[in-house]
Amino acid sequence: MASVNEDNSNKPIDSASEYDELDEENPPALFTIKVLLHGKPIDLSFYTEDATILDLSDSVAEELHIPPANQKFLITPKTGLLRPPFKDATLQLRTLQEKKIVLMGATSTEVKELDIALDGRQERVLRRHAAMDKGRQVKVNKYTDVKRVQDEAKYTFHAIEPLPGFPDPEKSKRFLERLANDAGIKAAMRKHRLSVGLLGELDPLAYTEHHGMGVSTRTLGLNTNRGAKIELRLRTDAYDGYRDYKSLRDVLCHELAHNIWGPHDQNFWALCRQLEAEVARNDWRSGGQSLGGEFYNPDDAGVTDEDMDPGGLTGGTFVLGGGNSDKEASSTGSGQSLSRREIMAAAADERLRKQRESKSKERDGKDKAK
Repeated sequence: MASVNEDNSNKPIDSASEYDELDEENPPALFTIKVLLHGKPIDLSFYTEDATILDLSDSVAEELHIPPANQKFLITPKTGLLRPPFKDATLQLRTLQEKKIVLMGATSTEVKELDIALDGRQERVLRRHAAMDKGRQVKVNKYTDVKRVQDEAKYTFHAIEPLPGFPDPEKSKRFLERLANDAGIKAAMRKHRLSVGLLGELDPLAYTEHHGMGVSTRTLGLNTNRGAKIELRLRTDAYDGYRDYKSLRDVLCHELAHNIWGPHDQNFWALCRQLEAEVARNDWRSGGQSLGGEFYNPDDAGVTDEDMDPGGLTGGTFVLGGGNSDKEASSTGSGQSLSRREIMAAAADERLRKQRESKSKERDGKDKAK
């Protein structure tokens, strides 16, 4: 039986047409794309088969209130870091359904809150230093003091984030806070005007590759987008121990150098060595002693084949330590990278060779004198 309109007219309602209109207003999604934002999965729906990366950016802007200027998509494996404006705006979302997509970006509200928090922190630091100066009855050059406080609030780590869901997250947080508040690190960041959005923790399992024959490579640190995020490998592979503090501080110096220099060229290594020297020199709290403390793990000393910063700003395999540490990892004739242990052995052989040459020249000189 035909229905009657609410306005009491006798014109029947075409029920089928009415439902068709409703379906057009709320069509079912053809597929969804899952993104991880702050570690939480979010499903975004798409209604056309030919949806592209631009449609994903628009959905993030509309539904999550993260403007395109703040968006960064880390897509693994292989695709890498993408951000608007995209080089390939025709990239089909269907090809990304099985990949892991991490969304990094702050909402407009979060950016405003961060600015307010930074202003408040600067005021608190100013008050604290003023109280300290008054208590010590020290005359301070006001311009110099205010500028130093302003620099401390600006050139720093603006957020700290341990790995969620793993043992002792508070201990990881203390580790990251200790690095962030290290007197040497703070002095170097002020001097070189280095600012980092987030200091976080790497997942050892996700950043370890096994190549067979007992050979593994381990990523110790990553710098994303020149300081938007720096992540450090705090834990051992079993998650139950922590790496040596001083070694990780050197890794942090390496990653901070990437804020200025991307490729591992001479400029980068010169700055990296300079940062390490400045941090050690300005760490007046340690008094030249070991900085292991509660984070030292004796079983960690034997770890080999550790890679620093592969696939961060630039690709490639680089070795932490060894006699050739200011260059790319040495390679065999087959093009395979040598392990850390092999490079250190080669460096030891080179030192012995030079010692023998020196002694030989010394003997020749004495023979000629006779």
